[in-house]
Amino acid sequence: MFSEDQIRRIQNTLDSVNNRTRIYFGCDSVRKWRGAYWDATYATIVVIHKNSNSGCRLFYNVSSERDYDRNASRPRMRLMNETYKVCEAYLQLEPYITDYKTEIHLDINTEPKHGSSCVAKEASGYVYGLTGQKPKLKPDSFAASCGAHGIAHGKCENIFSNNS
Repeated sequence: MFSEDQIRRIQNTLDSVNNRTRIYFGCDSVRKWRGAYWDATYATIVVIHKNSNSGCRLFYNVSSERDYDRNASRPRMRLMNETYKVCEAYLQLEPYITDYKTEIHLDINTEPKHGSSCVAKEASGYVYGLTGQKPKLKPDSFAASCGAHGIAHGKCENIFSNNS
């Protein structure tokens, strides 16, 4: 998930903050047609809100995978992949973040009129079972819905570099 260099920079950031710091994990994806198949670009992020009042540092990883969802309006597989990726990031960084309050954010809406609701319970249960944390879902999932969304859709390339 995160490179050794990114983990070192995350550790350096954590060495310079106090225990009021909050850490947020999120993932979002965008589906694109590649001529013969659908592809999904995933952006997994870690937001370190320094001292709860000193701005934040954003670290992220972007990956692409083939998307096998047949029904784009009910993207079950892609949303579960987002869930797997955010849990992977959390577990990778868990040894370094035990002194801080953390949240895991999923870009999933619980309202039945939205396609993402098809995996809300399954994804929440997966996160809770693997990490012991109850994830935040829309509208409370800003790390996924805003932060990761912007990176997955290429809207933040001029603001952030992958070397955050």
